[in-house]
Amino acid sequence: MNFSQRSYTPELLDRDDIPFNDIKRNMQELDFINTWLGGHGITLDGIKELLQTQKLERVIICEIGCGGGDNLYAVNKWCEKNNVAAFFIGIDINEHCIEYAREKNPSLNCEWIRSDYAKVMFTQKPHIIFSSLFCHHFLEEQLQKMFQWMHDNSSLGFFVNDLHRNRLAYYSIKMLTVIFSRSYLVKNDAPLSVLRGFSKSELKTILSGASLHRHSIKWKWAFRWLIIVKR
Repeated sequence: MNFSQRSYTPELLDRDDIPFNDIKRNMQELDFINTWLGGHGITLDGIKELLQTQKLERVIICEIGCGGGDNLYAVNKWCEKNNVAAFFIGIDINEHCIEYAREKNPSLNCEWIRSDYAKVMFTQKPHIIFSSLFCHHFLEEQLQKMFQWMHDNSSLGFFVNDLHRNRLAYYSIKMLTVIFSRSYLVKNDAPLSVLRGFSKSELKTILSGASLHRHSIKWKWAFRWLIIVKR
């Protein structure tokens, strides 16, 4: 395997003919992975750092590529535990994902939007916009536009939680999914998503191309990058 360059092989999840029951199983297993390998914890690190910049009576937090809403649910649990009043916005282009997120999280104070994120117009800017395991689905030129959009549409800033392209990460997740996964999507896409992940220098180039110079890039276990851009 060549780990020096990103793979551009499409993931199965990027196809538009996958039955939703298969997508649902994929989202359930990804939530398990995020829970036990620290993915939700990385998202919370991004929330905490951006909230340090300003005290708010109520924070508006938006996730693009929200899938089944598991990340927002995890953030909400943290907000409730820490007495942070919050309103959430979940955006996903897949209408079935939005329906599933709405049904799964009926008590979440959230507006669910089925749309291409770039077409969404906010009546009030979210304080924080973030994405988790979303960016590796896109080309570098698309990511520059995405980061600019996230910056322009947030009042405190945005963060990205995504994959570090790494040999150990690839073979580890490949082995784990072969043993434990019951989803053909996860078995195919999880290792491939690592190959579509990023090196630190690639992220710096994307951020520079988007003219975003006030940023931090931190490596997190297990083989994730946390990119934070403050307004």
